[in-house]
Amino acid sequence: MSDLYSRHRRVMPDWLALYYDDPIEITHGEGRHVWDSDGRRYLDFFGGILTTMTAHALPEVTKAVSEQAGRILHSSTLYLNRPMVELAERVAQVSGIPDARVFFTTSGTEANDAALLLATTYRRSNTVLAMRNSYHGRSFSTVGITGNRSWSPTSLSPLQTLYVHGGVRTRGPFAHLDDRAFIDACVADLKDVLGHTRPPAALIAEPVQGVGGFTSPPDGLYAEFRELLTAHGILWISDEVQTGWGRTGDHFWGWQAHGRSGPPDIVTFAKGIGNGMSIGGVIARSEIMNCLDANSISTFGGTQITMAAGLANLTYLLEHDLQGNARRVGGLLIERLRAVAAQLPGVREVRGRGLMIGIELVKPGADDADPQAAAAVLEAARAQGLLIGKGGGHDTSALRIAPPLSLTVAEAEEGAAILENALRSAY
Repeated sequence: MSDLYSRHRRVMPDWLALYYDDPIEITHGEGRHVWDSDGRRYLDFFGGILTTMTAHALPEVTKAVSEQAGRILHSSTLYLNRPMVELAERVAQVSGIPDARVFFTTSGTEANDAALLLATTYRRSNTVLAMRNSYHGRSFSTVGITGNRSWSPTSLSPLQTLYVHGGVRTRGPFAHLDDRAFIDACVADLKDVLGHTRPPAALIAEPVQGVGGFTSPPDGLYAEFRELLTAHGILWISDEVQTGWGRTGDHFWGWQAHGRSGPPDIVTFAKGIGNGMSIGGVIARSEIMNCLDANSISTFGGTQITMAAGLANLTYLLEHDLQGNARRVGGLLIERLRAVAAQLPGVREVRGRGLMIGIELVKPGADDADPQAAAAVLEAARAQGLLIGKGGGHDTSALRIAPPLSLTVAEAEEGAAILENALRSAY
C-alpha cells in the first residue's frame, strides 16, 4: 500500500470511493493521455468523470487561466465581473432558452440544488418528479431526488419525490415493448402519478443517465412528457451536467433528442464546460430565474479564473467542431465495441451515442448484473494502459466510456483493442 493511500485512509471518509485495488495518483496529462506518479501513461477514456471535455492541458485553456491568474483570481458576485458576463452571454446564446438568465455555481450538485430552489419557489410546491435510476448530486436536496440506491445514503429529504418510468430502456416492466409502446406506457405511468398527487413543481431528468450507466429512453419521450407537464403547469428541468456541450454527437444538448416541444424551462450544467475547473450553472427563463424575493450571492460561483477557463474552452469546442468529432469518432467506437460484444456472452448491451458509451455486463447465461466482472474489466484495462469508469442501477455493472471530445480515430482504435482484451479476460 502506497504511503499516499495510507495517508488518504487516515484522513478521508470511508465513503469517498477510489478506483482500483491499488489506487493511482494522476500527476499530469496532455491531450487524451494522463500519467501516474510511477510514470505510467494511460489513455484516458473517462476524463475525470466526463470533466476533461476538450483535452488535458489544452493550451488555449491553460493560457487563459495563466493570464487571468496574473490579474485577479476572485472577487465574488458582489462586483461586476467581465469574464462571468461574457461566458453567461455565450451560454445563454447556445442554450435555446428564450430570454435566458444564467447563474454560475461551482458544481453540478450545486447547479441542481439551485434549480430545485427556483422550481419549488416558482411553483410553490415541494413535490418533484424524478426518473428511476437517476443521479443528480450529493447535497441533501439532490440526494433526495436521486433514484439510484447506490448513491442515495438517506431517505430523509426536504422534498417529496415521485419516481416515474422511462430513463432505462432495456430493463423494467416496459422493456419488452417496442419504442412507440414504451413511450406510451411511460406517459400513461406519468399521467397516473399526476392523478394521485398534488401538482408537482417540476420533472428533473438526465437525457442520458450518467451514474446510472449511460442509459436513455427512446428519442421523443421527454417531448411527450413535456406536453403533459405543460398542461399541468409543471416545469421541466434538464440535467445536462454529463450530456451537455456536444458529448452525444447528434446534438449540442441532450434534451434536443426530445426537443419537439421546445427547450426545457431550466437547464443545469457543469463538468465539461470547465475542462477541469470548478464550473456549474443554471439556465432558466427570466421569470423563473427572477422569482426569488430575497438576496443571494455566490462566493465562488463565477469567479474570474474559472470563467476565463470556461470561455476559452467553449470557444475551442465550437471553433473545432468537437461535437462533430464526437459523432464521427464515437460512432466508429460504438460499432467496434458492438462487434466485440457480439462474441462475448457476458456483454448484455453496448449503448450510448457520441462519446458517451456504456457497456452493461451480466453473468453469462443469465440476465443478472455482474459487478465483479465490471470491476475486473476496470482493473484489466488499467493494467493495459486505459482508464474507464463504471456505474449502473441496482448494481455497478456497466462500464462507462467518455473520452475527451478531441479523441482521434487512432486513439479510439487503441482503446477499443484494450477494452476487447480486458473483456475477454473477464469472460
